This record gives sequence, structure tokens and C-alpha cells, in this order.
Amino acid sequence: MIEELLKILNQIDLSELGTRQKLEEEINRFHKFQNTVLKSKDSAGQKTSHIDIRTYAKYLLKEGSITEKRELLANLKSKLVYKDKTITLLQQ
Repeated sequence: MIEELLKILNQIDLSELGTRQKLEEEINRFHKFQNTVLKSKDSAGQKTSHIDIRTYAKYLLKEGSITEKRELLANLKSKLVYKDKTITLLQQ
């Protein structure tokens, strides 16, 4: 089912991702961790706009906790339809 969701995520307009702001905050938090704890200089000064939010959302679907996946899908503004073992995006 995750593979079906990943396909759908490519079709969703990022403005429809209700969690966009939260994803950006998580990316900023990671960069702060990376800069502070790991003393990494590669991402110093890197802005969230350079991060692909769609790729991060896909990462959450693959590797995130159940709570993170649920939150991502719950904040999706589009409706998903599960029928015949496939997920489709309901066009409005």
C-alpha cells in the first residue's frame, strides 16, 4: 500500500499538502541538529527552499513512524479512494 501512496504523492500539488509547514520545520530542526551536534559544515546556511518537500514526504511514508505517516495522510487536503487494491486521487 505504501508503494501506491508513493505514486499518488507524485500527483499531489504541494500546496495541497497540509503538512508542508511542519515538514519545513522538521527539515530546519534536522539542519540545526546536523550543524550543532555533528558539526557538519555541508548544510550550513542551507535554506528549506532547497529541500524537496515531496522527497521528504516520501521518506516519511517509507521510513517514518506510524504516527508520522498518519499525520501526513490526515493533513492531505485531497481525497484518496482505495478500490481493487489500488489507491487513486479523487479529482474535484
